[in-house]
Amino acid sequence: MASPVEEREVQKSYWIEHSKDLTVEAMMLDSRASDLDKEERPEVLSLLPPFKGKSILELGAGIGRFTGELAKEAGHVIALDFIEGVIKKNESINGHFKNVDFMCADVTSSDLQMEAESLDLIFSNWLLMYLSDNEVENLAEHMIKWLKVGGFIFFRESCFHQSGDSKRKVNPTHYREPRFYTKIFKECHMLDGQENSFELSLISSKCIGAYVRNKKNQNQICWIWQKVRSADDRGFQRFLDNVQYKSNGILRYERVFGEGFVSTGGIDTTKEFVAKLELKPGEKVLDVGCGIGGGDFYMADNFDVDVVGIDLSINMVSFALERAIGRKCSVEFEVVDCTKKQYPENTFDVIYSRDTILHIQDKPTLFRVFFKWLKPGGRVLISDYCKRAGPPSAEFEEYIKQRGYDLHDVETYGQMLKDAGFDEVIAEDRTDQFMKVLQRELDAVEKDKDEFICDFSKEDYDEIVNGWKAKMKRSSNGEQRWGLFIAKKK
Repeated sequence: MASPVEEREVQKSYWIEHSKDLTVEAMMLDSRASDLDKEERPEVLSLLPPFKGKSILELGAGIGRFTGELAKEAGHVIALDFIEGVIKKNESINGHFKNVDFMCADVTSSDLQMEAESLDLIFSNWLLMYLSDNEVENLAEHMIKWLKVGGFIFFRESCFHQSGDSKRKVNPTHYREPRFYTKIFKECHMLDGQENSFELSLISSKCIGAYVRNKKNQNQICWIWQKVRSADDRGFQRFLDNVQYKSNGILRYERVFGEGFVSTGGIDTTKEFVAKLELKPGEKVLDVGCGIGGGDFYMADNFDVDVVGIDLSINMVSFALERAIGRKCSVEFEVVDCTKKQYPENTFDVIYSRDTILHIQDKPTLFRVFFKWLKPGGRVLISDYCKRAGPPSAEFEEYIKQRGYDLHDVETYGQMLKDAGFDEVIAEDRTDQFMKVLQRELDAVEKDKDEFICDFSKEDYDEIVNGWKAKMKRSSNGEQRWGLFIAKKK
């Protein structure tokens, strides 16, 4: 294993070699760089939090592909790179911006000092993959100290494998799994002089769409983190990732529902429901609560549509990204709260959601937003847990409360879609189908008992079996229902 000093020398030699020709192609290591840049640079900038008048540190600034764009609105930009010729080229291009300071420095050096809580945004594009694991961890600790409370970190990395087609004699790049970066930054904490605790809250993580569209490549991934007080409530996402959808729990569900799926009926119900949408090549689909991506891959592979899958669970999207590698399909994934996400009006042809909206408390508002996001003629298809009309039993009410669900009877659910402006609303009670699917899934797990316990544990097996039996009991006595909802925007 190389020492830290040797690691830096290898990386420096690599970039000196690739900085002889100071062009976009050389910096992006891709022969199609100019075309990609026209698409991906505006996309990256559109993902940033508002930075007008803000103080920005740009790490690994290169020849200034983003420096000038940041300088147009920022109050102050520090553009930093460790190759002197590169940062000088940046200065020759962007030196007319009087709010930019150009600095030649190595982000791993102890000599690099920034004032604590002085920055509103730290921006880096393709930097961490050129650092060792320890260097990434150390830099994250510095970043949180440099950042103001409420400030943001944006970084974008190549994960899993190389994207660019430039020939390289050696390639010291670390093509990590996304969950490596997520874990490092998620676990980053700091204390100030008054013993106040701060950490980083994940605002969003997503594929860069330009690479999905042009290369069918999901490995270009960015993250946006915000420095928050540790005492701030971020309960729901924590609940999803630490309780309901822990990594082991997701794999258990996938074992029950089938490869790629964490929703009722797996591929069978997916095929049945997607057929009702009559998808056409080139249409754009939004999957709300995409899980680990099975439905998205199915739609993209079989109907030649472009799919955007969003989910609040970091663990779900991490698995989805891993499953996307090598598939060469037009599917993007993003960790984001659908109640806070913004898309332009008339963006999608279809909005698809499977057993997810039960988590959303304010469904009427969400459905009005769906209506805006859909193009005229657009369709929405939702399957979701429901309840019977009238007050629930104490036992069922406790179940709903424990899970944090917001459930309605099928008719009321359909009416909410009508009230949001949708036409041709179909609201079907599919509880009979739900029970048949549950029984089929339960039978398969029980038949596979020894192997299931071997791969997971006896506790995991009991939780699944008892959970499925409880769902069947609630459904058979009429309390828990399963609804299918289809509607159109005129």
